[in-house]
Amino acid sequence: MGNESESLSNFIEDIIGNDIRNNKNGGNVVTRFPPEPNGYLHIGHAKSICLNFGLAKKFNGRCHLRFDDTNPVKEDIEYIHSIQEDVTWLGFDWGEHLHYASDYFEKLYQYALELIKSGKAYVCSLNADDIRKYRGTLTEPGRDSPYRNRSVEENQELFVNMKNGTFSDGEHVLRAKIDMSSGNLNLRDPALYRIRKTSHHRTGDAWCIYPMYDFTHCLSDSIEEITHSICTLEFENNRPLYDWVLNELNTPCHPQQIEFARLSLTHTIMSKRKLLQLVQEGRVSGWDDPRMPTISGLRRRGYTPESIRDFCDRIGVARSDSVVEHAALESCIREDLNKRAMRAMAVLNPLKVIIENYPRDLTEELDAVNNPEDPEMGSRKILFSREIFIEEEDFMENPPKKFFRLFPGQEVRLKHAYYVTCTGFRKDEKTGKVTEVHCTYDPATKGGWSQDGRKVKGTLHWVSASHFTSGDVRLYDHLFSVPNPEGDSSGKVFTDFINPDSLMVIKDAVLEKGLAGAAPGDRYQFERQGYFCADIKDSVPGKPVFNRTVQLRDSWAKIMKSGKENE
Repeated sequence: MGNESESLSNFIEDIIGNDIRNNKNGGNVVTRFPPEPNGYLHIGHAKSICLNFGLAKKFNGRCHLRFDDTNPVKEDIEYIHSIQEDVTWLGFDWGEHLHYASDYFEKLYQYALELIKSGKAYVCSLNADDIRKYRGTLTEPGRDSPYRNRSVEENQELFVNMKNGTFSDGEHVLRAKIDMSSGNLNLRDPALYRIRKTSHHRTGDAWCIYPMYDFTHCLSDSIEEITHSICTLEFENNRPLYDWVLNELNTPCHPQQIEFARLSLTHTIMSKRKLLQLVQEGRVSGWDDPRMPTISGLRRRGYTPESIRDFCDRIGVARSDSVVEHAALESCIREDLNKRAMRAMAVLNPLKVIIENYPRDLTEELDAVNNPEDPEMGSRKILFSREIFIEEEDFMENPPKKFFRLFPGQEVRLKHAYYVTCTGFRKDEKTGKVTEVHCTYDPATKGGWSQDGRKVKGTLHWVSASHFTSGDVRLYDHLFSVPNPEGDSSGKVFTDFINPDSLMVIKDAVLEKGLAGAAPGDRYQFERQGYFCADIKDSVPGKPVFNRTVQLRDSWAKIMKSGKENE
């Protein structure tokens, strides 16, 4: 075990720790992350990745990356590349242990023949609908297939012909012979192989039959000498079948399957099938749309691998399902970016301010701290001039009480600059909209602090009207407008809950001049606006496009601090 003094934090670690103490598996720990290459990974997969690779690291073992590529109809090499990129980006390394279920197709075929020879598998010629009918229900036992008692010789011949392409898709399947009256539907003669006359991305047209997941998974684990097969709770009822296959074949390695609760997140869909639907229907721009819960979408939005690993660690590993507030994930990225993000100023909805007593021909360089959380990040120079831009919402002609920003007669602080007092404003005669605000400044408050000790309650961010760059800014909200978008009893489906305001694009926002040099992936805290990332696909130096990663307000941290998690 890695560090004997290191405490175990969840029930899986307790199991593994006990196995090591008892010298089970020779004290070795080998885990695996086995994704199907039929879509992009999402935040739920990140939990499994962190768990499996984390367990291997903690117990000085190893973790394999194995693609369960047994359904060529839905698989694509694009998904394989994206999965490897995501696992690497999260900070994990499988070393020499990159595997594919297709590596074992010949071995799996021989195992199937072995089950046939021992009378534990047979070729069934029922069609898919009849197989379902014969299977029974949760309250009614299943019925034996009329083909269940075929001879070993006939089953062998049929299975070989299935492999050789003699039959059409769906004409036959190979089924395990277990118990059609079992209370566990997974043991009612489950399918082990089906005919699929489809080219495979790795084996080409070498195979006309492909093994089913439940047959492939346990044997792949055994072949790779996995010690602890960690999976989510929906596979709990599959465990008896997992064990049955390995026991009947008397494999030399019998991994232990352990189930944990999968991640469910509010305002989020985790089904790859439904995420694919969003992509195919054009409801998002792609798998890496920053509104998607995919790892590539989170990466493009500006999330860091450290924040995702921290999130997975904080939510822990449980035996029962629960739903995690999306705010918990946002809290982790906010905390991480607060320590690492460069500060900058950006005005998204600009309103011009003219400082009447500031010299017309003067431009000053002012010092601005890059990150108050990290002094080593130093400071930068920002330019100040007679005309600046502030946010439209930071001025009101007739403000309500407790409005501490700018209005006639009110004095506020300009961040890193001066105190200014509003002396008047101008409106558009036709629309009545305020187009210009006039102020005076106090030269004795340079740097944004008063020498006479007077205080102001409002601090505004700003950008010089003579020294700025422009860029598009994308503001994101939840893709779904309700906490549980899976649908309800009224007959609505998840797409009915898509939030029409999940994306707002601000064209040509006014940005601090230095942001023109932002490289794709650079992260910033825009003062008072939130944390932003230069888009890794659409942003180029000189013409940045910024995605808002998360707002500044951390409601989750306040909830956790107050101990009112259920409110």
